[in-house]
Amino acid sequence: MPRLDVHTFDTQIDHYARQFGVDPTLVRAVMHAESAFNPNAVSSAGAGGLMQLMPQTAARFGVVDRFNPSENIAGGVAYLAFLLDLFKGNQQLAVAAYNAGEGAVQKYAGIPPYNETQQYVTRVLDLHQRYLATASQATQ
Repeated sequence: MPRLDVHTFDTQIDHYARQFGVDPTLVRAVMHAESAFNPNAVSSAGAGGLMQLMPQTAARFGVVDRFNPSENIAGGVAYLAFLLDLFKGNQQLAVAAYNAGEGAVQKYAGIPPYNETQQYVTRVLDLHQRYLATASQATQ
C-alpha cells in the first residue's frame, strides 16, 4: 500500500465537503484527529475507517463498507454536516458531538465534561486552524 498523508484523500474530501456544504479544512482536521489518514484504523470502541464511524452511525448515513475510503468520507462528512446543522453552525459543539454523540452534547447543553471529548475538541479545532492557514497560503 502506498504511503498515506494529509493529501492522499484530497479529491474525496473536497468532493463530499462541497456536496454536503462543510468546510473541507474542518473535514481534514476531523480525519487527522480520528485516524491520522489511515483508512484501516479501528478504535478500541469499534469505530472504523478514515472518519472513525461507529457501525450504527455508518448505517445511519448509508455507509456499507466503513473501510472503503470514499464511502467512509461520504458518511463522515454527511454526519458532520448533520451535526453542524443541528448545532446551528457551532463547530465546537458539532465536533464535540462527533466524538461523544449528539445526545451527550444536548444533555449537557454544551461540550460534555469528558476529558477525552474536551481534549478532542481542542485538538480538532487546533488542527482546523492549521489547515485553514495552509489553505490560505496555498491560494496566495
